[in-house]
Amino acid sequence: MDSFFKNIEKKTGVNMNEVLELANSLQNADFKDEKTVRQVIQRVSQIANKKVPKETEDRIVKTIVADGKQLDFNTISDMINKKK
Repeated sequence: MDSFFKNIEKKTGVNMNEVLELANSLQNADFKDEKTVRQVIQRVSQIANKKVPKETEDRIVKTIVADGKQLDFNTISDMINKKK
């Protein structure tokens, strides 16, 4: 399994330990809290080494907090990469 993660790291440039730490932190997070959601978005942005414009961050927060959308790494990643 370790070589599986190493291959992902090589292909994506994303440290799998950071991803696993993020996943663990999401388990008990309160996604109805705007501050928590913003922190998660900023952490994903750091891990992915991709800046998230304020407008995009606001849209993600609204979708998750106000609309009650489920939050997971793929949801945030898709929103960050979504074209306008």
